[in-house]
Amino acid sequence: MARKRKGRDISGWLVVDKPAGMTSTAVVNKVRWALGANKAGHAGTLDPEATGVLAIALGEATKTVPYITDALKAYVFTVRLGQATNTDDAEGEVIASSDLRPTDEQIKEALAPFLGDIMQVPPKFSAVKIDGQRAYKLARDGEDVELAARPLWVEELLMVDRPDADHVVLEMTCGKGGYVRSIARDLGTALGCHGHVRELRRIWSGPFEAEDGITIEQIDEMAKTPELDSYLRPLEEGLADLPELKCSPEGAQRLRNGNPGMVYPGDAEYGDEAWASFEGRAVAVGVYKSGELHPSRVFALSE
Repeated sequence: MARKRKGRDISGWLVVDKPAGMTSTAVVNKVRWALGANKAGHAGTLDPEATGVLAIALGEATKTVPYITDALKAYVFTVRLGQATNTDDAEGEVIASSDLRPTDEQIKEALAPFLGDIMQVPPKFSAVKIDGQRAYKLARDGEDVELAARPLWVEELLMVDRPDADHVVLEMTCGKGGYVRSIARDLGTALGCHGHVRELRRIWSGPFEAEDGITIEQIDEMAKTPELDSYLRPLEEGLADLPELKCSPEGAQRLRNGNPGMVYPGDAEYGDEAWASFEGRAVAVGVYKSGELHPSRVFALSE
């Protein structure tokens, strides 16, 4: 028999504006402690020195994490031109340098090949697994890490500022699995001058925006109080990119038991993934077929 997790059965999302110098796992642990939650996870890792949106799922909301992970995300980041580092960011050692500095127009022209469906090689210092081990651990041990290119959808990549000859500020909107450090590295290569990420901020992720995020200082101040609970956002926000189908009491009961349940017509078409709601609460996610939702995830929420 599985041992019951300690803590409160609390479900929802807490949007955190992650500070620099803190790992994503540390933020999750902080939130779980502050809310006394029995279950928590995040929707998309940020590097320790990166800031911005880190969406923390609690309780039943952890079942919606894949839908935030798969959603579009936007980043604003500063690229340091003229230097390559072994980590592709400012934390690493400089391994190559150049006195060449491209013009604004050259940078804008170089961005075009990074749009749409591209193939991207992750940084050697990343959490990608190689034969069961994290790439960054192998790289730290001095091993020559070779990572395969992975597909990435880049919807938008814009130059938004050029503070000086050594730096350019970019804004990128992309899909799942994007490495901003790889964009900076590959852009530097394309420009013939090298490059790495100097600063990185995730400004939104799916429905969640950095400007709405709570700070670590606020979490500490309100820890273990009802005031912190008031910042929780509904589980249903994690399903914003899926069509919603309302169901009857009978349909809701069948879905909660893991069986196909009748749903009312909505925006979903046959074979679409959708979520069913009853009286405004999420009941299940599944595939819509001939007036029924066939559940793949069921939410155990209190009435």
